Amino acid sequence: MDWQKNLLMVAMAAVVIMLIMRWDEAKQARVPTESVATASTNADQSIPTAFAETATDVPDLVSATTDSDGGKPAASKATIRVVTDSLEVSIDTLGGDISRVALPRHLAHIDTPDDPFVLIHSTAGHTYAVQSGLVGKNGTDSSKGRPTFTSSANQYTLQDDQDSLVVDLNLDQNGVKITKRFTFHRGEYRVDIDYLIDNTSSNPWQASLYGQIKRDSHEPDSDTGIGMKPFVGAALTTNDKRYKKFSFDDLQDKKFETQIQGGWVSMVQHYFISAWIPNAESQNNFFLRQQGRNDLYLLGFTSEALTVPANSEGKIHAQFYAGPKDTAKLEEIAPYLDLTVDYGWLWWLAKPMFSVLDYLHDVIGNWGLSIIALTIIIKAIFFKLSATSYRSMARMRKLAPKMKELKERYGDDRQKMSQETMKLYKTEKVNPLGGCLPMLVQMPVFLSLYWVLMESVELRHTPFLWMLDLSVKDPIFVLPLLMGFTMWLTMRLSPTPPDPMQAKIMQFMPVVFTAMFLWFPAGLVLYWVTNNTLSFLQQMYITKQIDKADAAKS
Repeated sequence: MDWQKNLLMVAMAAVVIMLIMRWDEAKQARVPTESVATASTNADQSIPTAFAETATDVPDLVSATTDSDGGKPAASKATIRVVTDSLEVSIDTLGGDISRVALPRHLAHIDTPDDPFVLIHSTAGHTYAVQSGLVGKNGTDSSKGRPTFTSSANQYTLQDDQDSLVVDLNLDQNGVKITKRFTFHRGEYRVDIDYLIDNTSSNPWQASLYGQIKRDSHEPDSDTGIGMKPFVGAALTTNDKRYKKFSFDDLQDKKFETQIQGGWVSMVQHYFISAWIPNAESQNNFFLRQQGRNDLYLLGFTSEALTVPANSEGKIHAQFYAGPKDTAKLEEIAPYLDLTVDYGWLWWLAKPMFSVLDYLHDVIGNWGLSIIALTIIIKAIFFKLSATSYRSMARMRKLAPKMKELKERYGDDRQKMSQETMKLYKTEKVNPLGGCLPMLVQMPVFLSLYWVLMESVELRHTPFLWMLDLSVKDPIFVLPLLMGFTMWLTMRLSPTPPDPMQAKIMQFMPVVFTAMFLWFPAGLVLYWVTNNTLSFLQQMYITKQIDKADAAKS
């Protein structure tokens, strides 16, 4: 009766499949039919008229032009440069849009220390821009044109004695003084954006704030291993779902709208996001749509209309985030924004694991050693369960000669073979499932840790031993070879399946895993090597204990 072995084989095959499948694409929630409309239909009828009108009034703004060499976008009027310890930002005076964001704390490549990672920019072959403005009765932005702001300087730098930096763009609109204020904070990737309205006219003033991210479907290069493809696309929170994501394919010729108090909308990619977070006290309308038939997509929001009486002042507030997927920071900014650190359907296990990993790093001060320590802790938690599995495997291994004898005797009579096999298990007091079920119970934990390590921006450009970067493959493939070797050692202590085909497959598994792990991020392989090594040592110790006990009995 080989179904027990088949169960083990299925479990191991499941691990392989889960590692090589594009999980984010498979797990991605498709857009519900009732929430999606074709580009030619009206807005969701559940949205109040004022919001529907405001949403459709958001202009299809023309992309920034680019230099002929395909480099930085050429400013339509003038560009204001802002430099802090965390951000390097370019602001176009036409519309007051953020046209470029670089992250000096995160390098583009580990071997170019003077070249910061550029998250937002537009070139001849790629569009990624952040736009905002005022729409509605007295709005400054429309498809017919956009305002040109003035500023007292074209460059601002956060000084060592400053905790924040304010950049004001000014506009005079027929007796209404409008200030678009950007406030940058030390150590933060969050930018406060306020429209200050000083209505010195004799009439009331009314408009809504909109913010949107314009991006094409370009997918950044990601060295995450064969078949591994992090999610790239839009994500937002809704009344029905805390974290809802859309691929670019989901938005082709379709649009999505929802209304929620507060909320956020983001553009997600591996390790980094950009996100609009409007006023938490406002009822905001969020929209996702393709711009015409082009490979351009708009992810944005419009706020409630603000009315400023004559000779009065008012303010509209929003925040913009552009930076790494830092769980702690994102939790502080808005509810559920931290879910953009996508651990998949096992997030309820993955989040506590990352918290422990982060704590270990605070204590140890090294991410490689922290991964090893976390793996040891997990193995300790499952020590007794693993021991049960290894004892069962050791006993099954001792039964291998008898199982082979039964197969030779009753190989052609499957029913008799099953009966004699069960009789042998009962006589020897062996549970054939004892080695399989404990492994199946632990599998979700190991998979959760796998996704924690894959999603952790903290591992990006982090050195350990001979490796300069735990987020990419081992440059000399030492870890993958160690992983294959430790896996081979562990499987030598496992019972050999009586079926020759199964036995060959089991022998081939270390080779398959080694070939696959050659291209996986070193941090993930480090975890697997540590886990395999601990498993081998525990299994060898238990096998020796059983051998000694049997020797004492005889």
